[in-house]
This record gives sequence, structure tokens and C-alpha cells, in this order.
Amino acid sequence: MAMQSFKKVFFYTVITAFYLLLFVSCKSTDVVKNTNSSTIYLFDEKLSNWEIWMGAVHTSVDLNVEKFADVKTGKPLGLNKDLKNVFSIIKENNEPVLKVTGEIYGGLTTKQEYGNYHLSVQFKWGEKKWEPRLYTKRDSGILYHAKGPHGAFWNVWMSSLEFQVQEGDCGDFIALTDVFGDVPAEKKYAKNGKPFFVYNPNAELVPLKWGPGFESGQASKLGMFEKPNGEWNTLEIYCLGSESIHLVNGKVVNRVKNARYLKNGIVTPVTQGKIQIQSEAAEVYYKNLSITPITFFPKKYLNQ
Repeated sequence: MAMQSFKKVFFYTVITAFYLLLFVSCKSTDVVKNTNSSTIYLFDEKLSNWEIWMGAVHTSVDLNVEKFADVKTGKPLGLNKDLKNVFSIIKENNEPVLKVTGEIYGGLTTKQEYGNYHLSVQFKWGEKKWEPRLYTKRDSGILYHAKGPHGAFWNVWMSSLEFQVQEGDCGDFIALTDVFGDVPAEKKYAKNGKPFFVYNPNAELVPLKWGPGFESGQASKLGMFEKPNGEWNTLEIYCLGSESIHLVNGKVVNRVKNARYLKNGIVTPVTQGKIQIQSEAAEVYYKNLSITPITFFPKKYLNQ
């Protein structure tokens, strides 16, 4: 009887130890960020999924190159000439985090084009700001469906749809150069009498592009859902066909339809393109940038 009791106690002790070790092992493993096996994460230590286009250097930058007071018209540094390490990967809690110093205007650009996806990324502001935006809002942006050559806009960014990342304006839509679209938006007027548009899911579609024949190239987001500076925010873009939805911390704030590209006088639908992250005179951090293929929009966002 004593031997049987010993064997029973030994058996349960071994089983308990096994499950305890299994539990500890699972707890120490990195949390799975997305159960969808087709999800890809675009940040790694070498930024191997990206190329870098750097714009003109402002006169205030400590760099021995040609400089310009107006960086919008100045000669850009060009492709993969990030001489000040504006874009780099640092580690935070053993995770890769993109640090954008903002010191020189530039675009971190995917090497591949993407379409029909859910993009999710977290961002937070840093402290530093630079000329020529030293005394204005911190600014950055996520450009998607980017087409054509580098430097189409201000000699820096590609023609694209922009998910604005700016203090108090995250989620605004801006059409950059020759990629544009329609937004259900309400027309309002500023104090100076100029019209502007605010996303309203119940409004009529407004064609938005900067240029002759268009009233504006921008639609402000609906609602303010940003967290205080220094805290991480989650930004999302759902793209399906030529339509996209902007979300800030889980809330729909903008919607673009009929995305299209004007090239050589011919307008064609845009359903895919490259992705760019802007450096625009403000220190900013991004992490967990993922792309997940989709075949439909989540129902909960269709009428939000």
C-alpha cells in the first residue's frame, strides 16, 4: 500500500510539474499579435521592406550639402541618401520601433505595392521639432496607394492618398498630386470665407484634389479620438478596391471612395500602390505595422 501511495504521489507530482513548466513557457513567449497567418509585419532591424527618399535639406540642418530656405522647391537628396539617419529602427521591450527624427523631409517607402488590405500601426509623438515647422503642429503622415515617381509632391513624396498624422488632425484625408478620390463630406466655411470639408457618412460625395476644377483636396476627420502626446495610438486603414476607411483608436473618422490616378491626361482607378511614412519636421515613432489581406469591409465599420 505504501508503495502504491508513493507511485500515485510521484505520478501527480510529475504531471503538475509538466503543466507548470508548460504554463511558464507560454507566458514567456512573445504574445501573438495577429492570428491571421497571412498577416505580414513590415518593420525589421534592417528596414528590408523599404527604401528611403530624402527631400531638400533646410538651411538650419547641420550637414555639408546644398541647403535651401524653401524645402518644398529645393533639390532633394534623392533615393537612399538618408545622411542624417532620419529613419531608423530602435528596440523597445525587444520590439522593433521605427524612429523618425523629422529633421529632413523624407519618405520611407515600401518596395512593393499593396491592395485589398487592412493596415494597422501604432504611433506616438516624440519631443523634437525642426524647421520649417518649428512653431507649428507636429506633423507626419501615412501615404497609401502611392503611384508614379518619388518627389511628385514638394520634391519629396509620391502621388498618393494620405492618412494625415498631425496633432489634432489624425485621420484627415489629403489627396497628394495626381492620386485623388471622393469623400462623403459636408461643406463648411472658415472665418476668411474659404470652404473646407468635413467627413460625414450621410453627405454627398465630394471629389477632392488640389488643382483647377476642385474646391479642395482635403477632408477633415469626423471626431477627435487621439490620445495625449507621448501615448501610443492605433491607426488603421482598410483598403478594398478603390475604397478606403480611416480609423483612429478604433473609431471611423474618414472614408475615401473612387480612388483614381491621373497620368498623362488619363484617369484610371487605383486599387493598389506603395505605402510611405512621412518625415515632416517632427519626431515620431511607429511600431507593429502590419498588413492583412481582406476581401470585405467589417460590417461594424460600414455605417459608423
